[in-house]
Amino acid sequence: MSEYVRPKNNLTVITEFFLLGFQGSQLLRNLLFLLFLIVYNLTLCGNLLIITLVSTSKILHTPMYFFISQLSISDILLTTDIVPNLLHILLNNGAAITFVGCFIQFNFFGVSEASECLLLSVMSYDRYVAICNPLRYTSIMTNGFCGKLIAMCWLLGFFFSFIATITALQLYFCGHNVIDHLFCDLVPFLKLSCSDTFIIHLEINIMGAPTVLIPTTIIVVSYTSIVRAVLRIPSSTGRQKAFSTCSSHLIVVSIFYGSMFIVYVLPKKGQTSTMSKILSLLYTVFTPLINPIIYSLRNKDIKKAAQEIIHKH
Repeated sequence: MSEYVRPKNNLTVITEFFLLGFQGSQLLRNLLFLLFLIVYNLTLCGNLLIITLVSTSKILHTPMYFFISQLSISDILLTTDIVPNLLHILLNNGAAITFVGCFIQFNFFGVSEASECLLLSVMSYDRYVAICNPLRYTSIMTNGFCGKLIAMCWLLGFFFSFIATITALQLYFCGHNVIDHLFCDLVPFLKLSCSDTFIIHLEINIMGAPTVLIPTTIIVVSYTSIVRAVLRIPSSTGRQKAFSTCSSHLIVVSIFYGSMFIVYVLPKKGQTSTMSKILSLLYTVFTPLINPIIYSLRNKDIKKAAQEIIHKH
């Protein structure tokens, strides 16, 4: 379980971490393994289906569906980064992960989360332009502009995650290498570290502004303008149609930010490690599954494109 080397200064240098995962009976872990395996496969199938439909169906060659396909890529990255190793942990009642491997997992986790925050804000801007400036929509949301927005989301996601990883690497670990969690995350790192974490907390909070606060502000401002514009529509049918174009995105935003808020913002006092693990499953395992379901079940164009492919084959 514990592996380390001792340099000349007698400080313990961690070479691997041990992830506990869910501790319980073999039956419980087997049931969880089966559940997460099914969810993982459904997540891959659902998101790959959306990516395929958007790529091949002409009726889905619009900015909104292009952004949805990028969200699916982010969900695949997130669930693939977390779930396969989680399945290995469940089978072995805990499993070791190398020091480098742990921080690589943390880095890709950060990339997917930061990129999803930015993608959701870009999607809210797209809905704002579509509803508040419909006559100028095609001239504003051009292919070139949408490509630049997506490139910005991914590049900033990689940049902020890289900075967070470098920041976490500044922590010193003095021999304790057991992580009572499902994957390598910042909070377990801070609990294990024997160094002063004040500067780390400060740096993370500073980085939270561009990755969380700015996207959240864009989303709130966009939907405030959307609500005002919709309420000015005279007919109830027109209002309902306008709201329906952004309802799926609003549901996804609520689930994503709601789960992140519960895990990272709400006080941890009185919260058990098991409850913390269950809550973390919301945005790492189940949200990537829920997103394609919401967009496919509530979207006529995606269902129509899927039916066309089925009829062709």
